Amino acid sequence: MIRFEGVTKVYEGAGKTKDIVALRDVNLHIRKGEFVFVLGHSGAGKSTFLKLILREEKATEGKVVVNGVDLSAIRQRDIPYFRRRLGVVFQDFRLIPTMTAYENVAFAMRVTNIPERQIKRRVPYVLNLVGLGDKAHSLPQELSGGEQQRIALARALVHSPPIIIADEPTGNIDPELSVEIMELLQAINTVGTTVVVVTHERDLAMRFHKRIITIDHGEVVGDNPALARRRAQRPAAQPAAAQTAPRPAAKPAAQSVQRTAAQPAPAPKAAPRAAAPAQKAAPRAQAEAIADDVLARAKAAAGEKGGARR
Repeated sequence: MIRFEGVTKVYEGAGKTKDIVALRDVNLHIRKGEFVFVLGHSGAGKSTFLKLILREEKATEGKVVVNGVDLSAIRQRDIPYFRRRLGVVFQDFRLIPTMTAYENVAFAMRVTNIPERQIKRRVPYVLNLVGLGDKAHSLPQELSGGEQQRIALARALVHSPPIIIADEPTGNIDPELSVEIMELLQAINTVGTTVVVVTHERDLAMRFHKRIITIDHGEVVGDNPALARRRAQRPAAQPAAAQTAPRPAAKPAAQSVQRTAAQPAPAPKAAPRAAAPAQKAAPRAQAEAIADDVLARAKAAAGEKGGARR
């Protein structure tokens, strides 16, 4: 699906400025249906990695293959058509400020000459999938950061692309919303869509037991699909003393009565725990709806291909 073979990218310096090696001899393979986090600090080479996948930049050495297309040999006029098969979610959303949420998503279909009748049917459906059906006529500046990111995700989903690429998708939203966005991306991945998330948030990546590729100073220094899973499954160590220590002796009844009178018992904490599943029900339902939609469209596409062969 995405393959880097001995890829090096060098930005030539101007005048006396030295050349900058952004990526050096990168070799990796992201298979169809994988969910991959690409981690790295600012300046590590993550942005160049993405630009090579999107063919915004060309490798100085080596080969980049995406969706079976060799990007070192692709013709310039074919690049826009190649990009239409990728769904991209940007950190800064890149919504058109003069267009409503509906129009921002519809625009992605209009530039590919999709019939207006299909646009009117598809766009409201996708907006509902990400929980923003009631915001269709709102302008970007009338939406929160999390809502704008959901619009960007809807725009990436509207074509049901085989690959979703998210560039720091949680960089401009609250931590709680970050988890929701990642849950939606995870739901998309469960039905076979390849998802690549570029981020610097290691803690967030570790919450989802997926493959993690780490880039540092232009080189791949880590590629571990099981790192988060092993840590999650490792039992917490308990001191031996805590396991064998005897229980303290019970206090006399008189002291217990005095303590109860002076210090009333704290309020029970069971209510917040019971409310937690209800709070997460909405994003989980949206994630399941998105997964069902992607799967249905994939089956429809497979049926069309089968009919064409006959």
